[in-house]
Amino acid sequence: MTIEIVEIMGRSEQGITRPFICRGDDDNIYFVKGIGAGRLSQVYEWIAGNLGVKLGLPIAPFEVVHVPVELAEANPDYRDLGVGPAFGSLKQTIMELNYAGIDLVPDELQRSVLAFDWWIHNDDRMLSESGGNPNLFWEPEDDQLVVIDHNQAFAPDFSADNLMKYHVFIGQRINLFGDALYRRKYAEAFQAALNQWQNICDNIPEEWHYLDVEMTVPANIRLDAIFNILNRCNTEALWDHT
Repeated sequence: MTIEIVEIMGRSEQGITRPFICRGDDDNIYFVKGIGAGRLSQVYEWIAGNLGVKLGLPIAPFEVVHVPVELAEANPDYRDLGVGPAFGSLKQTIMELNYAGIDLVPDELQRSVLAFDWWIHNDDRMLSESGGNPNLFWEPEDDQLVVIDHNQAFAPDFSADNLMKYHVFIGQRINLFGDALYRRKYAEAFQAALNQWQNICDNIPEEWHYLDVEMTVPANIRLDAIFNILNRCNTEALWDHT
């Protein structure tokens, strides 16, 4: 059952899209990316999030939530939220992962996140001693990593060089790219996740394919281009970083 948004509580000060902070009819709080975040952002979050879940990564729980017209009309200052289906990520009690906390993350999980970001062309997980924005959080109660924000995945201007230099888990680069067994393991896992491609795409709300609420202006989202990026897992080109 789709979660209905019943209250708009404000807007996050973090993140490029500054998601809205909303309460659902399940009484949970969500970071919600509506029409103002951009249709590409919503689609990228949906596709990458589902693939990450298929791979067993600790992706922050997410849903397609619904913003009713009545709520939007009662909150004109938040018109960027829009109406209809939106991307909602569950708000948790977590803290941003800092440079000193990298060693808290098991090597295998570091390697998996690095491999995932390489696969989906996501170079928006940067962190070094001088700072950065890893889009990773730490859940202190269970000592668990939480992975968020994939709105810049599948970027046409993806920089392999930036990822290789600044990714938060680049310390795993040699282990990942230099070990044939690891490369095979991840390629097979990616292939298995990609088998769910059609199902993932079929569950993208129809409204996200349009720039306007009236669904008259196509967003021209190139799902085939996204698939071509992901389908590298079936070729030797997957690990090519030269």
